[in-house]
Amino acid sequence: MTTSNFLATIDSESKAAILDNIAAHYGITAQQAYDEVTDEEAEHLLDYVTGSCRAATSALMQKYKFN
Repeated sequence: MTTSNFLATIDSESKAAILDNIAAHYGITAQQAYDEVTDEEAEHLLDYVTGSCRAATSALMQKYKFN
């Protein structure tokens, strides 16, 4: 629930960057990445994000108090 709320809160460019990062890392589509990270059994979003996008995602989560 928190991940879907977070992704709904941030701007569309940031959301796309996060999902594209996850998709590229796992070799899936952005929609599949969204489905994976918003599943009720999903790990914390930061567990899926890699590289510099992970730090940026963490900063956004702190900014919007999703930490």
